[in-house]
Amino acid sequence: MGYFFARPTDAITSGWRAATEAYGAMLRGAVYDPQGSTTVRQFRPITETLTVATPLIAAGLGVAVAFRVGLFNIGAQGQLIIGVVLAGLVGFRLHLPPGIHLVVAVLAALVGGALWGGLVGLLRARTGAPEVITTIMLNYVALYLLAYLLTTSTFQRAGASNPISPPVDDSAAFPLLLGDSFRLHLGFLVVLVAAAVVWWLVERSTLGFRWRAVGANPAAARTAGMSVPAAYVGVMVAAGALAGLAGAAQLLGTEKSLTGGIAGSIGPDAITVALLGRSRPFGVVLAGLLFGALRAGGVLMQAQTGTPIDIVLVVQSVIVLLIAAPPLVRAIFRLETKRRRGAGTDAAAPTAERQGAAA
Repeated sequence: MGYFFARPTDAITSGWRAATEAYGAMLRGAVYDPQGSTTVRQFRPITETLTVATPLIAAGLGVAVAFRVGLFNIGAQGQLIIGVVLAGLVGFRLHLPPGIHLVVAVLAALVGGALWGGLVGLLRARTGAPEVITTIMLNYVALYLLAYLLTTSTFQRAGASNPISPPVDDSAAFPLLLGDSFRLHLGFLVVLVAAAVVWWLVERSTLGFRWRAVGANPAAARTAGMSVPAAYVGVMVAAGALAGLAGAAQLLGTEKSLTGGIAGSIGPDAITVALLGRSRPFGVVLAGLLFGALRAGGVLMQAQTGTPIDIVLVVQSVIVLLIAAPPLVRAIFRLETKRRRGAGTDAAAPTAERQGAAA
């Protein structure tokens, strides 16, 4: 402390240098590396960012769609795993012509995720079971089901002692977009198309209007003749299918083989992506790209500056806290109650703040 107060500029300079070097390395590892010895190495970072972001965007779309109907879907991890299982089964056990094989494998992933998500919606619609509890439980069911399947002859790779499946056929894999030097695959473009479809479905279609009405006020939607249970089931089927698409991108585009940790932390990260994207498809795409950049750039940051890659998790956690801070502050200081009381005393003169709150 004596040294700090004697020469505080030393601490400030050292801290600034550490931060700029760390985040500079992260930027080079996520976007463009001018220090790369070849053109491939210089442009590989941006392709890695897009590759890592692909399953995050798809799973984040699944979580965001459920948010719009008032359902807190934290089961993207389980839905992704079931989608991966079915996609892998089709990918390495069926031998179909190129093109057809990929389509069938992707459809299998969509069906697997949709069934796992639809089960949650059905439980909520029929019994009122909280989706938070059922999705957590089904996440563990899917995780341990995958661990068991990798010990069976159907999924275990011949001659392997560790739990790993055979690789999917080349005909079932997403083609690489930029050649063998980069991992970026066609799944990225498929996910972007899925984001556009989700935007149209939620924002422009009649079905999406019903979902948003149920999310805004289930009682009013029911009074207007809308089926709230059907909305719950339908949106969870769609959310599960999107999570299954994330699994297809992870298996058929990047990993190529099933392992116990193939899902990684995509499911939990998808929740943060959906929150940061404000449950809007375009926002989810941008948030997924941000998180992909953090993960892709964190590797080079750790290698060159010694900064632990765990700082990426710290940044993600800070993002979640900043997103949660406004409603938390309003709840602690009862700002909503005060604002409503103020609105009651001066209802004839709506302010811009009240209009924004109503919107």
